[in-house]
Amino acid sequence: MAEIAQIIVDVPTMQTNRPYTYQVPEQLEHQIQTGMRVVVPFGNGSRQVQGFVVGLDDQTAYDGELKSIISILDLNPVLNQELLTMSQWLADSCYAFRISCMHTMLPNVMKTKTQRSLKIIDELDETDLFELFHGQDEIDFEPENMPDEIVSRLLKLKRNQQIEVVYSLTDQAKSKFATGIKPLLSFERLEEERTSLRKTAKAQSELLSYLQSMIGSEIKLSEAREQTGLSNAIFSTGEKKGWLEKIQIETFRTPKALLNDAKKPIPELTADQQTAVDAICDSIQSTDPQTFLLQGVTGSGKTEVYLRSIAETLANNQTALMLVPEISLTPQMVTRVKSRFGDLVAVLHSGLSNGERYDEWRRIERGEAKVVVGARSAVFAPLENIGLIIMDEEHESSYKQDETPRYHARNVAKWRSDYYGATVVLGSATPSLESRARAQKGVYQHLLLPERINQQPLPAVQVVDMRQELRKHAESNFSTELLDEIQIRMSRGEQSILMLNRRGYSSFIMCRDCGFVLQCPNCDISLTLHMDTHTMKCHYCGHEEPIPKICPNCQSHKIRYYGTGTQKVQEELQAIIPDAKILRMDVDTTRRKGMHEKLLNSFGNQEADILIGTQMIAKGLDFPNVTLVGVLNADTALGLPDFRSSERTFQLLTQVSGRAGRADKTGSVIVQTFNPDHYAIKLAQHHDYEHFFQMEMNIRHRGKYPPYFYTLQISVSHEEEAQAAKAIMNIAQFLKPNLDKNSIVLGPTPKSIARMNRKYYYQLVIKYKQDTRLHQLLTQMMDQIQKQSRHGVQISIDPEPQNFI
Repeated sequence: MAEIAQIIVDVPTMQTNRPYTYQVPEQLEHQIQTGMRVVVPFGNGSRQVQGFVVGLDDQTAYDGELKSIISILDLNPVLNQELLTMSQWLADSCYAFRISCMHTMLPNVMKTKTQRSLKIIDELDETDLFELFHGQDEIDFEPENMPDEIVSRLLKLKRNQQIEVVYSLTDQAKSKFATGIKPLLSFERLEEERTSLRKTAKAQSELLSYLQSMIGSEIKLSEAREQTGLSNAIFSTGEKKGWLEKIQIETFRTPKALLNDAKKPIPELTADQQTAVDAICDSIQSTDPQTFLLQGVTGSGKTEVYLRSIAETLANNQTALMLVPEISLTPQMVTRVKSRFGDLVAVLHSGLSNGERYDEWRRIERGEAKVVVGARSAVFAPLENIGLIIMDEEHESSYKQDETPRYHARNVAKWRSDYYGATVVLGSATPSLESRARAQKGVYQHLLLPERINQQPLPAVQVVDMRQELRKHAESNFSTELLDEIQIRMSRGEQSILMLNRRGYSSFIMCRDCGFVLQCPNCDISLTLHMDTHTMKCHYCGHEEPIPKICPNCQSHKIRYYGTGTQKVQEELQAIIPDAKILRMDVDTTRRKGMHEKLLNSFGNQEADILIGTQMIAKGLDFPNVTLVGVLNADTALGLPDFRSSERTFQLLTQVSGRAGRADKTGSVIVQTFNPDHYAIKLAQHHDYEHFFQMEMNIRHRGKYPPYFYTLQISVSHEEEAQAAKAIMNIAQFLKPNLDKNSIVLGPTPKSIARMNRKYYYQLVIKYKQDTRLHQLLTQMMDQIQKQSRHGVQISIDPEPQNFI
């Protein structure tokens, strides 16, 4: 009997969650599997599109002639049955199209134009070896250009695990080697060369000193340039003079985080840690899915609880998934997991190259990796038989995806937990109000780690009123107290971390004569000054232009910089304390791959006294010699139009405070603020999460916000403001009469930043408790969204948005 396939097709302008039915070619019958990708004809013409097979059946209930599958793209499923089932739930819960959800689950190398080849991994008989592989070990794989009979034979070989499909990027060969350098002379000879130089040849002198420091080693030229600040021309001069040799250094696709796997001693558990581990391990042994909220102060040893729980999972012959907010910012966590579990660990995050990410994904899919550590998208790792899912720093907003499908990793983790009967552990020193409320209701089991493992007290926090500071002396980013404490730390050989919630040089430039502020031509936001590139940049759309010397509005020369950024803070502090060795860590200094780790390693090796950074330095860092943390502007988030602004301020201050005094030395924290009496700042000063939780819950209850109500945001954008406004009004008129009487609609209104990337944005916010009609209404809107998009109107539905800006 003929076989048919249900296929979700990838047609951007006509997306639908309804599968289309296609005939399976006779030669491929009963060999195609669900989860495979195929090429099928679509529409009336000769158009060919890709799709995913989501179902297979015998042709009994279908009359008429069906179009046939043209070719397959894979010899085995790229999505297993669990991920296929999840894609349907994800599309439904996130108001997304299923094809988008499926693509989200795959590594980029499988979504872009790649070269595919077939490789022999087990012995073939002579017929297959010569007829299919022409006597070679590896051949190009282009199933769309192969007869069905050949593809059928290849499918059988793949099913018998005799061959495998290899994906490779077209530029992969170029990236395997990089130019490097190595010294050619001895230390003494290099010193002779240095003393013979003219006094003006400072760059060459620096190069010779650098070469002396790396005798007997090799380094990539790009890294040498970064470390020295010297130009390519200087290194070429060194080559011509015989000081160094340029060589080819092989590069590897193993993520750097996995290269250091030195074993470390396993510490003794405290009584509180042991209680938590016992509860989690008991849950792992059971088959009932359970969720734990592990609430522990900074430095209380949550990571060791995670590691012991993973060990129990592996002993139970199950796999484990560990999520961290931004893995490139937490290399110490990856190192600890790798040192404990070795080659069983795979790392997945966006900082990896496409090749690295695919290699790791393939190790997981083959079952070679049993533990996956990764950021948000790693929640879709193709693990099977999952026994444990950990979300470290579960309160972080980076766990929510901002683009379609707009999922929260916590919800996906709980879905996978239900599927496998796995245990979920949500860890944080400052849990989200939603998670803490669920723990209070008994939905989650609450585990507490109230003390640091080294028995050191939490650092004392001093709040400095910057209003008083401004009255005492000229405007500065640094209070007298903070400067004094920094210098005391330097005299002791200790380190300091300074956090500022802004990158760049200053917030904006303004004309003192007419008040003109230079705006982005594409967005309703001022441009930010970046002195390193001598440009004005938009942090939303990326627009860039030269720094104006006169006011474009009134031609006045009195155009000045206002506000403060990390770059300006670094320059000011360097001027005040010339002897200080300062590192800056923000989006600008960490744009290149590997720079996060390089900067943190430099600071960990005590090559700098002070680390200045944005909130990326607030979490995951563990440096024993850091005894002072300074927060330069605690008020940044408080002024944002977001009901979570107080919660985020409290969490950030608590997290960054926890970077001080993590070893034997006592730590202290100085928080500079213009709002010293704000409850979020006062309670963070005393590390009083429980009091903050109660106060914030009362405020949320009065305002009817989460966790008492669910929220949903509908956004509309168009290049013409009138079109965007009209579309959002139509949506409001469609929804309001049909919603539950207890649901609350806010808007329509322009978004806080009303114009971005040349488009105008309007929004509608719905607050609801139990509205059975809402989901049905929004699902009906999905078809409308498709029609509107053809006219340039973009509509997005965001369940439980993390911000409304």
